[in-house]
Amino acid sequence: MVKRAMHCKRIVVKIGTSSLIHQNGKVNLQTIDRLAYALTALNNQGYELVLVTSGAIGVGMAKLGVSARPAAIAHQQALAAIGQSELMTLYTQRFSDYGAKIGQLLLTHDVFDYPQTRQHVLDTIDALLAQEVIPIINENDSVAVDELDHRTTFGDNDQLSALVGKQIDADLLMVLSDIDGLYDQDPNRHPDAALIPEITHLSAKVLAGAGGSSTRFGTGGMVTKLKAAQTMMRAGKQMVLASGRDPRIILRIVAGEPVGTWFGNVLEQVSPDNQASNS
Repeated sequence: MVKRAMHCKRIVVKIGTSSLIHQNGKVNLQTIDRLAYALTALNNQGYELVLVTSGAIGVGMAKLGVSARPAAIAHQQALAAIGQSELMTLYTQRFSDYGAKIGQLLLTHDVFDYPQTRQHVLDTIDALLAQEVIPIINENDSVAVDELDHRTTFGDNDQLSALVGKQIDADLLMVLSDIDGLYDQDPNRHPDAALIPEITHLSAKVLAGAGGSSTRFGTGGMVTKLKAAQTMMRAGKQMVLASGRDPRIILRIVAGEPVGTWFGNVLEQVSPDNQASNS
């Protein structure tokens, strides 16, 4: 397989709940540690990193020993309120171990619906990146609900990560999930399913073949990931969907290794230092 090369300086990484929470409901500390290591390593090389994280409700469930996600919105939001602080504590500990600085942003959809608030958020992210701080973004699940004409929810963090990637003009969105990439058929049902290494056009057939969420902790599925890819591709950017079992795969992606499924046209690789001198 031919090694891919890519042109990137500003990168959004989205990690799903299924990567952060074990099947038994416990927090996957090794994943969080490896994620902090990989992002810090790239930050030290001059890349601009934004992390969009799921997991607040899952971590809240783990904290309280809840085995099933409650149906009531208020109970989910209570878990999110508990889990968000726990999750940020874990991120703070692990990123600090590697000498990285992080900052938290909790967003609702209407922040991006209004030009003034959208610009404030974008200015904040730019200010953080200029100081080599890694923004960690999550939806504000403890307050975000759909009420009449007041839209607050993104629906899932796949959509949030793509919207953030588009708004901050990121070169690449990495979506780390519980699957190695996009397959030509459901690999859980068909042992002969083949990974699709590259997608340059999202056809109606591809979109129609996507399934739902595969874990009790997460809310997304392949449909939301393909919609995220569509958002990035329409903006002339790239997205890669890859396994989040070991977040150090981020380093392999940036190195241009052929892992996961790449969405969009692949361009010549330029390091952050070279990109700055060529612009």
